[in-house]
Amino acid sequence: MTWLMVAVVVVVAAAGLLRWRRPAWHWLTFGALVATVRVLVRYASVMEACGLTVPPSRWRLALARMTNRPAPESRPPRILRLRPTRTGLVLRLKLQPGQDAFDVAAATDRLRHSFGVYGVTSRELRSGVVEVRMTGYDVLQRVQMPATAETRPMRIPVALREDGAVHYRDYRAVPHGLTLGATESGKSVYQRNLVAGLAPHHVALVGIDCKQGVELFPLARRFSALADNPDTALDLLEALVGHMEDVYQLIRAEQRISVAVPDAEIAADIWDLREDLRPVPVVVLVDEVAELALFATKDEEKRRDRIITALVRLAQLGRAAGIYLEICGQRFGSELGKGITMLRAQLTGRTAHRVNDETSANMAFGDVSPDAVLAAIQIPTDTPGVAVTGDSTGGWARTRAPHITLREAVNICNKHADRTPDVPALAAFRPALAPLPKARVPLSKTAPATA
Repeated sequence: MTWLMVAVVVVVAAAGLLRWRRPAWHWLTFGALVATVRVLVRYASVMEACGLTVPPSRWRLALARMTNRPAPESRPPRILRLRPTRTGLVLRLKLQPGQDAFDVAAATDRLRHSFGVYGVTSRELRSGVVEVRMTGYDVLQRVQMPATAETRPMRIPVALREDGAVHYRDYRAVPHGLTLGATESGKSVYQRNLVAGLAPHHVALVGIDCKQGVELFPLARRFSALADNPDTALDLLEALVGHMEDVYQLIRAEQRISVAVPDAEIAADIWDLREDLRPVPVVVLVDEVAELALFATKDEEKRRDRIITALVRLAQLGRAAGIYLEICGQRFGSELGKGITMLRAQLTGRTAHRVNDETSANMAFGDVSPDAVLAAIQIPTDTPGVAVTGDSTGGWARTRAPHITLREAVNICNKHADRTPDVPALAAFRPALAPLPKARVPLSKTAPATA
């Protein structure tokens, strides 16, 4: 009995230590099994308490009366599959007649308390089938991206969602994005993750950093063009517009429209062209867009109008030419002047870090989802990097990007500097770089020191 008690104490201590230091290991070792048993045992009673059951049909009641049996109980949704993951459980349910996916979504908070898990989210897979994802622990407290995250051209993992899934930035599905957030909210770390994720891909990176280049110029070895002031930014954006027009001329020449060519082979954007003809895609990162929109003199106002016009043209027409915008700022409202709301309407992907007022959250999600606005203003100040991500479909989720230092991002960019493509239209804006310094060789103890 003594050895049994010692073993129990050791197991409990190990479980507590794992839960504190390695929550993912604790979940895979102990939590997943306990949560699975809890869900299976409590399932029927929890569904009934949450109002997710339907009364028996009339023919079942008539059959029970005819056979003199007890009346059948109410039926909960049928479990199609229960699968544990590294962060929680995935429960796939078949709804009963008369139930709706909104009923499950409205009961997620009650399901979270009843099943004793950290979080519950739901989404409809198809008509009558709902997937409920249960999170066993706070995956956003210490973000650990899975080592096997899927990567495809122009689709990179940038953050972890609150349900444990990986959040991808897919430029081919969502061409342009807007990132908002107050100072020290995590915008810079999110931007570094974008650059570090794009660095190994065949893509041209173009940066506009009007804070004298303090954010993007350390990563210059992986950038095909950079601008650190509004005047250079104007010339760079107009050069991008000219590059976009040249790409459209190439697509027009290679469309291959004839009665002998199947419709699937007709080119309408750069991804329909042959690989040897396809221009390199371009991702434009704008850090602090307000610096491009503010002005104090008449000349600055004219420059500002030309900059916003170029950005609007790129947002409206750049997708087919392989030009994608990633715009960051603290605010992005109509007070920045004419053309701003037209530009914002083209930015489908929305990411809002911690904001200081509800108006800033409305700039990102006011036309997407009121719930996302409420979630954005509730992000605490002690969790930098936590953000609310959504798109024009109305769906949204809380995410957090893994912390990456500027030194780590610089090392990644330097490692993939040889993949930086040369875009002829942007050659004048290529940053001038000195060769990488050689590694220092430590002096031996016997070697004489030189002045």
